[in-house]
Amino acid sequence: MKVAILKENAPGERRVAVVPAGVAALAKLGLEVVVESAAGAAAGFQDDEYRSAGATIVDRGDALAADCVVAVRACGADGDRWAAEQDRLRSGAALVAMCDPLSAPEQCVAAAKRGLTVYALELVPRITRAQSMDVLSSQANIAGYRAVIVAAAALPRILPMMTTAAGTLTPAKVLVLGAGVAGLQAIATAKRLGAQVSAYDVRPAVKEQVQSLGAKFVELPLETGGSEAAGGYAKAMGEEFYARQRELLGRVVADSDIVICTALIPGQKAPVLVTADMVGRMRSGSVVVDLAAERGGNCEGSRPDETVVVGDVTILGPTNLPAEAAFHTSQLYSKNVVTFLTHLVKAGFPDVADDDEIGRETLVARGGQLVHPKVRERAGLPPLDQTSPR
Repeated sequence: MKVAILKENAPGERRVAVVPAGVAALAKLGLEVVVESAAGAAAGFQDDEYRSAGATIVDRGDALAADCVVAVRACGADGDRWAAEQDRLRSGAALVAMCDPLSAPEQCVAAAKRGLTVYALELVPRITRAQSMDVLSSQANIAGYRAVIVAAAALPRILPMMTTAAGTLTPAKVLVLGAGVAGLQAIATAKRLGAQVSAYDVRPAVKEQVQSLGAKFVELPLETGGSEAAGGYAKAMGEEFYARQRELLGRVVADSDIVICTALIPGQKAPVLVTADMVGRMRSGSVVVDLAAERGGNCEGSRPDETVVVGDVTILGPTNLPAEAAFHTSQLYSKNVVTFLTHLVKAGFPDVADDDEIGRETLVARGGQLVHPKVRERAGLPPLDQTSPR
């Protein structure tokens, strides 16, 4: 089987799906690895490094003609650009990438009609044996780190307390909303930089994790039963709950110099946690970094990939912070992909059995149809006949 590593074409996307170190691991599986010319250049990996690792450098046409195509972004995750690309893949080819199937299922429907076998890496189940394949966690980890660095650069204050001959400077106050992977890394990074850190999450179970990093857990008098969905993700709550939550969070936000927003519900619009009124009450020079801007935003007024200044408060809406640290995020993503492909090959790839949980949960399209139940539901399609092969 020939596996191709594509060069990413999305604006600002500097990552590569597999780094040179991953080529040897794929070759050991009996796979022939080809890499599109300059695929890793933006991340700091040159064609000669891939050649030395045993890969063949090809043009895009040859890469798209491979039996299995591996990318960072494809289908819905690559926007309108992918429509033209998928027509160049041969019917029956496998595609392994982040595909945004829950938010943009129509792109996966088109891929299915093209006859592609699509594995969406965002759907890797959150089980112990799949942790090393979890692209969302590996990339969110770096996003949380970068969010604090970006915020610190925009803040007209310093983060740590400093005692100098000219006087003592008090530490900046950082509030992290959402204590998932990105939020926990943001907490850890802000603490390392010397800030006074607080965090809030609708899931009470994360309190110990927040406190273990040295941050204060903000507790609000809200009924949070049923706030955690399968896999440890936060569950969408009713508007009445969010309204009360915003009311109670207002004072905490107003007392913060930096607010990092990381609250996301998979496949859904992000909940608004910080209103325009709350922003208006923040101190002059304060900064909000909204990592949910692409999904509608946790902060009212944030815009994807734009800097918005409201009064004297700066609101940043970065949508792809992992690409800003492409050398390391590519290494992490590559490890996820290589481990995932290794698992699939051992499970009989391309014919992975239905009783393989990892293959089953990530398989979106096969045999000309959409086969993932949740993606079919998002696409407005009826459930598949239970006797139909997946």
